[in-house]
Amino acid sequence: MGLVSIDKLSEGMVLAGDVVDRSGRLLLEADTVLSARHIRMFMTWGVRLVDIAGQESMVETENTMEIVDQSDVKAAEDELKPLFRNVDMQHPAMVELFRLCAARKVSNASLQA
Repeated sequence: MGLVSIDKLSEGMVLAGDVVDRSGRLLLEADTVLSARHIRMFMTWGVRLVDIAGQESMVETENTMEIVDQSDVKAAEDELKPLFRNVDMQHPAMVELFRLCAARKVSNASLQA
């Protein structure tokens, strides 16, 4: 499983987790096979990332896209969660900010290793 940006989605991919809008309303259930209509719906409802089965997390750094170890991403997210405890993590802007923070943390850790 891995979080994938909606601009990287394609028909036939399978959701690993439920997709909800910013108010928490269920848009699609896990195990749904994506169609072009689903991808357009994500754009309409402001969904930025979805969990896709069989994909590794794609973490965007400043100028490159790199595949990182899922355990590194999970560790970075766990470290950041207390900092985001008082915000609406269903809001697309907060999801994107959290993703960028985790990406920066993983990227910085790999540079120091």
